Amino acid sequence: MAFILARAGAAHSIFIERITRKAARQKTQAATGLEKAPTGSPAGAFLILTQGNGNTDMNMPLNTELMHQEAESPTAHRQEMLLPTPAELKQQMPAADSVIQQVRVHRQAIRSILRGEDARTLIVMGPCSIHDEVAALEYGEKLKVLADAVSDRFLIVMRAYLEKPRTTVGWKGLLYDPERTGAGNLNEGLLRSRRLLLNLAAMGLPLATEALSPLAMDYLGDLVSWTAIGARTTESQVHREMVSGLPMPTGFKNGTDGGIAVATNAMKSASHSHHHLGVSANGAPVMITTRGNADTHLVLRGGRGITNYDAGSIERAVGALEEAGLGTAIMVDCSHDNACKKAERQLDIAREVMAQRHAGNHHIRGLMLESFLEPGRQDDGEELRYGCSITDPCLGWAQTEALIRSL
Repeated sequence: MAFILARAGAAHSIFIERITRKAARQKTQAATGLEKAPTGSPAGAFLILTQGNGNTDMNMPLNTELMHQEAESPTAHRQEMLLPTPAELKQQMPAADSVIQQVRVHRQAIRSILRGEDARTLIVMGPCSIHDEVAALEYGEKLKVLADAVSDRFLIVMRAYLEKPRTTVGWKGLLYDPERTGAGNLNEGLLRSRRLLLNLAAMGLPLATEALSPLAMDYLGDLVSWTAIGARTTESQVHREMVSGLPMPTGFKNGTDGGIAVATNAMKSASHSHHHLGVSANGAPVMITTRGNADTHLVLRGGRGITNYDAGSIERAVGALEEAGLGTAIMVDCSHDNACKKAERQLDIAREVMAQRHAGNHHIRGLMLESFLEPGRQDDGEELRYGCSITDPCLGWAQTEALIRSL
């Protein structure tokens, strides 16, 4: 079944080919010998299908000679699939000149807020991660109407997160596994991810994402107005080097332990020029020399039972930024550890943080919210509730709209 979603005035329309989840999984099982784990197993768990004479094979002596030969093989530990280069994908799915100019305007507007030149509050909000493009587009339509209505007070940027960082294993996002079968399909993921961003941008929305793979930004970054570096990757030298070459404002989250030293170090590193290994737009290995990114800032998200959205925590964070000689713009992530993984807590956190801002704390420049069409979350499966997250729990649209209008 094909879904066709056309938008008046949009530069692109979206064509999403749907196959049943059951058929997709059957195809994956046949190709890979993987079977989804029983209900109750951890998300993303798989069972190896029994081969040959069943469990008796498990009792056979190990063939160490064969194991050694396989270990020496160049392809023993990985498989490779050819992908289009960033230049080829952009040629196949180009951004209109009007969209390119719009992204420039949005990036500059975000910079102005972070620098204190624009008195509005930056709000990055949207699904924890996108698994259903149609639902994401419906959310985008609603968000655009709301954003226009409150544009005198807020600059709203939509979360369009296509990569999902995992503490261990699990579904890694639309970009890597768009049908969520466990097999992975970056060819399809790249096409669907870029197509989705083009359609959202055509609505006039600024877009945000989390830069998990530096290579992915070469395919999609031209459509992104603000980027996050997550708590797990803020300490990564590779990500600091990447940010130093990004053309958009970027927020570094505090570490998973709640500490901000890794984020302040990351901001200082990313503000400087770097030389690093990379890949050109045409797919050739190159040495990249970056200019440094002056528009980084801190995102407070709590960590391991620690919340850091209260006035005392924000004051200490500002002091640490000043001591490091960094800009003091702060965004508060109302979700994640600040909300103790309870979506409804975002409501009170957002109100408290905005109360601090209204009371005169102008170091607070932004909020982040996880929000979708329907509240809560659900486990992935055959029959999914439309517009409900399959990763972290989110606020529903009715809660989201009421909150933003009340701030």
